[in-house]
Amino acid sequence: MKILGISCYYHDSSASIIINNEIIACVQEERFTRVKHTPDFPINSIKYCLEETGLNINELDAVVFYDKPIVKFERLISTFYAVAPKGIVPFIKSIPIWLKEKLFVKKTILDNLKEIDFRINKRKIRLLFTEHHISHASSTFYPSNFNESAILTIDGVGEWCTASISYGKDKKIKILKELHFPHSVGLLYSAFTYFLGFKVNSGEYKLMGLAPYGIESSKDTISFINKIKSHIVDIKDDGSIFLNQSYFKYTYGLKMIEEIKFKELFGIDTRKEEDEITQKHANLAFAIQNVTEEIIIKMVKETKRLTLSDNLCLAGGVALNCVANGKIEELKIFNNIYIQPASGDAGGSLGAALAVNHMYFDKKRNYSKDYDLMKGSYLGPYFSKKEIIITNKRYKAVYNYYESFDQLSKKVSHLISKGNIVGWFQGRSEFGPRALGNRSILADPRNPNMQKKLNLKIKYREGFRPFAPSVLEEDYNLFFNGKIISPYMLMVKKIKKEIKNSVPSNYITLNYWKKLYTKRSLLQSITHVDFSSRIQTVNKKTNPKYWNLINEFKKITKVGVLINTSFNVRGEPIVNSPEDAFKCFMNTEMDYLVIENFLYKKNKQLTHFKKINFDKD
Repeated sequence: MKILGISCYYHDSSASIIINNEIIACVQEERFTRVKHTPDFPINSIKYCLEETGLNINELDAVVFYDKPIVKFERLISTFYAVAPKGIVPFIKSIPIWLKEKLFVKKTILDNLKEIDFRINKRKIRLLFTEHHISHASSTFYPSNFNESAILTIDGVGEWCTASISYGKDKKIKILKELHFPHSVGLLYSAFTYFLGFKVNSGEYKLMGLAPYGIESSKDTISFINKIKSHIVDIKDDGSIFLNQSYFKYTYGLKMIEEIKFKELFGIDTRKEEDEITQKHANLAFAIQNVTEEIIIKMVKETKRLTLSDNLCLAGGVALNCVANGKIEELKIFNNIYIQPASGDAGGSLGAALAVNHMYFDKKRNYSKDYDLMKGSYLGPYFSKKEIIITNKRYKAVYNYYESFDQLSKKVSHLISKGNIVGWFQGRSEFGPRALGNRSILADPRNPNMQKKLNLKIKYREGFRPFAPSVLEEDYNLFFNGKIISPYMLMVKKIKKEIKNSVPSNYITLNYWKKLYTKRSLLQSITHVDFSSRIQTVNKKTNPKYWNLINEFKKITKVGVLINTSFNVRGEPIVNSPEDAFKCFMNTEMDYLVIENFLYKKNKQLTHFKKINFDKD
């Protein structure tokens, strides 16, 4: 059984392919087009999936779209009707796009597939559609290795559903409870993302990163929480919510919120992206993160009540809130938790394919407790030695080539231990928003200045942004609390008291810049201001090369941890190809680059590149 899944037209377009129950390839379209969060039809992603499998389109048993456009169009029309005449401007702008592309998506898909392969027989292609939240639920349940599980999906909105509680058993998933538009946890969080000056559908993780700088005991923070809960969102015991629509514009306008009402309620203006971040902004970020966690935890408890399962699967964009995920794990009401690494809309292409495979074609599931069905999320493109050499020749790159990967690991670990920043490019790219050791920028977590250096000179982004640690799975408990395996960087946990530094008695009341530069930990650059870390545990079997590099670093430093951040700069997708990696390397202040067994030193390239503008190349 050969099934292609497609997700597109909203954000994070992607394609995935499965053969005989095995996940073969998944990739986001942004990696090819270099347009972050692109909604475009994933032509390049589909081509890659077909190339990876050696199939042509006529050989597929089904092509599956990740939601139902007709139902979504019904919601759009119903919403415009309910708020008329206020929604006339977005109505005029959106309806032509719907009529041209989104409503008649079956024809659009078939036309695009023919552009990929003109030999296709449109009449023989079985084109299917799944519900949006079934795609999310399938993306997490079927790869989980759980025979049965509770499933919680939370996002902005699908067709009508904004959150769902389901129960999966063997091949089937049954939806038990739904929350419907316009009441949405994802849209609530995105509204504050917008108000605090970050981009909706991409800046939510910045809001999450800013939240720990808020002062919990501050009168502002307490007031913000009370105002959110008394004026904006009514939270029910089961986690369902009612949003006061007088504060929002997403049902009828081109912006998320009624800015004047937000300003009157919170006493601050809508922050622009370039504006300074103040302590009030940090306190408001803390407040909405706190309220969101309260909602999610109530939903999780309701999920347990309805299913009585010991297992929990999570997906949807809100499942990428790794701080909330850490709080869920601390509840200990589920013995096992599985989170889809591509929980947002990108993962919808995989979920759609898996749903059709198991529920439409009734195919048996594969189970293997010793095998990660997501393959570490290393499901994207791989590049051969020949392709790397072509890039080297094109840019006249200067490099050393290592026949022995062990020798390369020893060399690179030594370089990192001396304070160098290294771009690390190995094997297949990761599916989802996290770099997990194949398209990563690596550095020494012991260096107290490394967070500032990485943010300002490598990533070109806000200085408050935290960095994640990659830790050898077997060394996890030396540095972090809790008993978890977090291979996909989707859990936040506190650091051990043994590596904490003493901080001033007034630390929790310091403003956010003073808090940022206070020495907190022996591993300062991966310790957030609330003494937490967003952890990736590295397994020797899943990624032997990355594990080996960290282990070599441990031999030198006694610390089996590296800083791991995605190989990109602000506003750009994670690098995909050797050419992307080399350009990013040359446009930042990285010291070294590794592409497979090739090692590049920055100052050896400079004489060749004084006249090359990589941005325009």
